[in-house]
Amino acid sequence: MEYLLQPWPWFVSGPLIALILLTLVYFGKTFGMSSNLRTLCTLSGAGKYVTFFQFDWKAQRWNLVMVLGAIVGGFIATQFLSDGTPIQLSEETITDLAEMNFNAAGHTLLPNEIYGWNAVLTFKGMCILIIAGFLVGFGTRYAGGCTSGHAITGLSNLQLPSLIAVMGFFVGGLIMTHFILPLLF
Repeated sequence: MEYLLQPWPWFVSGPLIALILLTLVYFGKTFGMSSNLRTLCTLSGAGKYVTFFQFDWKAQRWNLVMVLGAIVGGFIATQFLSDGTPIQLSEETITDLAEMNFNAAGHTLLPNEIYGWNAVLTFKGMCILIIAGFLVGFGTRYAGGCTSGHAITGLSNLQLPSLIAVMGFFVGGLIMTHFILPLLF
């Protein structure tokens, strides 16, 4: 039973992801999470105001089920298949994060200094969430998909736009980590 509490090795999780992708390709579907936001907005009535949200959302029901499965699977993994051991970070990373006042680096998956209610409910926290949400939403539409869609489906289908998008995601992540995050904290 203890083996269930460890992260799945690449040789188990990788083929499972490949099996899911092959199944999606077989049924003519593509994987991505950002398209679900469009579906949820359409369900909420946004199509009355914006033509982008006027489409047959029922054709995307399978994708909503996939999102629900990801949420339930994530809950099961964290609540029942995790032993709570700290994340393994290098000492250099822990030191760098401590210099930015991240005190529990490696002990929590999401740092309370950013995601805790005390941080979120401040002016700075709200500004970060609003700006980050806008940038992610804009970037997802501009790139024609999200990180999971481009990195998993697009790259496995050898799509050049997905390769360019994934390279942009990584460069953006590096810029955020090394230049912007230290300015914010």
